[in-house]
Amino acid sequence: MASKVRLSHIRNIGIIAHIDAGKTTVTERLLFYTGKTYKMGEVHNGEAVMDWMPQEQERGITITAAVTTCHWKHNEIHIIDTPGHVDFTIEVERSLRILDGALVVFCAVGGVEPQSETVWHQADKYHVPKIAFINKIDRVGADFFGTVDTMRSRFHSIPLLIQIPCVHGDALQGVIDLVSQKLITWQDALGTSYEYTDIPDAHRMQAQELRERLIETIAETDDGIAEKYLNGDAVSDKELIASIRSATISLKVVPVLCGAALRNIGIQPILDSVIHFLPSPEDIPPVEGINPRTRKKETRRSSDKEPLSALAFKIMMDEGRKLTYMRIYSGTMHVGDEVYNSTRDKKEKIARLLKMHANKRERVDTVGAGTIIAVAGLKNTSTGDTLCDESAPIVLEPIDFYEPVISQAIEAKTPQDQDKLTAALSKLTDEDPTLKVRYNDETAQTIISGMGELHLEIVIDRLVREYNTNVNVGRPRVVYRETIGSESVVEGKFEKELGDRKHSGHVTLTLQPGGRGSGLVIINEIPNNVIPEMYHDGIRESIRDASLSGCTAGYPVTDVTVRITGGSCREGESSEIGYRIAASTAFNEGCIRGNPYLLEPVMMVNVMAPTDFMGEVIGNINARRGEVQHITHRGPIIEIRAKVPLRQMFGYSTDLRSLTQGRGTFTMQFLQYDKSS
Repeated sequence: MASKVRLSHIRNIGIIAHIDAGKTTVTERLLFYTGKTYKMGEVHNGEAVMDWMPQEQERGITITAAVTTCHWKHNEIHIIDTPGHVDFTIEVERSLRILDGALVVFCAVGGVEPQSETVWHQADKYHVPKIAFINKIDRVGADFFGTVDTMRSRFHSIPLLIQIPCVHGDALQGVIDLVSQKLITWQDALGTSYEYTDIPDAHRMQAQELRERLIETIAETDDGIAEKYLNGDAVSDKELIASIRSATISLKVVPVLCGAALRNIGIQPILDSVIHFLPSPEDIPPVEGINPRTRKKETRRSSDKEPLSALAFKIMMDEGRKLTYMRIYSGTMHVGDEVYNSTRDKKEKIARLLKMHANKRERVDTVGAGTIIAVAGLKNTSTGDTLCDESAPIVLEPIDFYEPVISQAIEAKTPQDQDKLTAALSKLTDEDPTLKVRYNDETAQTIISGMGELHLEIVIDRLVREYNTNVNVGRPRVVYRETIGSESVVEGKFEKELGDRKHSGHVTLTLQPGGRGSGLVIINEIPNNVIPEMYHDGIRESIRDASLSGCTAGYPVTDVTVRITGGSCREGESSEIGYRIAASTAFNEGCIRGNPYLLEPVMMVNVMAPTDFMGEVIGNINARRGEVQHITHRGPIIEIRAKVPLRQMFGYSTDLRSLTQGRGTFTMQFLQYDKSS
């Protein structure tokens, strides 16, 4: 049981990367060599253990973050295998929020790809220490040192070479460990048997030079190593490992390893490096939160003796039952416990505690600090909620979610399907906070909004396959925003008898255009004694509610600064409802007068294609109203970064394939909202 494993022997890590860099292949090997599985599943034939959803197996991609636990040399490692596709980046975001360390996988041929940068910056946002594994080192066009140089130039981190590939001719013989100054070779096709031998003469000088550089880099972060280095004293492997660990945990360096996961080369040293260099729950700072009663900041150390604090980071529906994935930061949790949801001020009962292995489970009775666990039986807990001890309440920092950029209309085929559709969408939105659902009264359609075409495609596939709901699907639609082009000064008045009472309200507003990305900013400038303070919150809320539906096409209003400048009060008549209606009316009038216009989502598109097709690809981007930002040549491959309106990107994957004879690939992610042309 997790509670019996010492905290210093626990590692909570995520495996993150660009799509197709080999994350799931690496994870399958980690599970095989730790004895968690008896057979290595392959992504290309749909047998990967961690890609358990039918949609993942068919497409050969990871869609949902899968959790598992394995053991290596008396240590317990909790692993989350995350998606690489940008449409499912929320899975990476919420996983990194609760993890202590990350293994970032790069493709030695593709190098630092667009989504690699995204996940790297997500890890930096949560101060997660990282180790890097450069995969596919055996492939034609692999460039280990080129990938390291790109990491150095693109990230604010120092890549620290722990290993280099040992290539003889065109064949990958093994990897050279710069810490132990040994060559690691794998003896059998399954990669279970490996040995450390002397470095071949042809590589010895390069290995010595790089080890010197390794010690030089570490000496800049460790005075003890610096003193030995300057005095010409030998630095032992043990001292070097301890110093690298310290520098990694403090985010000063990122150890870099290499190998070829598909050929089972380089995996066991990853496990050793996870133990050597990534932090245990004891090594990370105490988690911070707010006491909901005192509103003061409090901390919880990672210890079983502290009061319970846990964060729900993922909801999953499994055969109709709700499973809540949690990270236990402090204290212990037992089956049958009554715990307190401090985010929602509700009590919850722990029905079952489950250690997960992808979609398989193992029941346990107790879990302690530092554990990732699934809990069954929680009725009112959602993603980002805190569970804690009611006598020592704390609300941990919630998880940031992304706003959807693409919508699609769906409708049930029969009245019987309508009830199933409503229930199914409710469950899917519980699981996925980036999926939004609304009902359009005018068209009698249900509108689902998400992060991209693939995201919505998977949602519709799950509705049909998992929930047996027959639906008609409309064409995807872009989610626009509205804003104003000029300042407007307006007043809103409301006077009406409702029931046996007269209600009135009077508010004056000034609306000004804001900068791109500034959102809706509401500034209260009501002079003292003009409007009683008890109505101020209602006025602000009413403006915020009114902003959800603009005057041009009913889209949310953004990038506007609203100043509440004044109004008046009538004794005995002014009321909450009066001020709310007056504020809402004034805001709508201000938008109409402020020369409103639409903003459309603009995407940053990264295209990878053979250099021969550069002209055709750029020409197609220009035809889609795209703006090429950067072109990078990588040998026979070219990378094009461009800004393109989302509505011009529908069907692009088909066009790109036909333009490049099926050899081009692309990813895109939301960049900003900009004026629609």
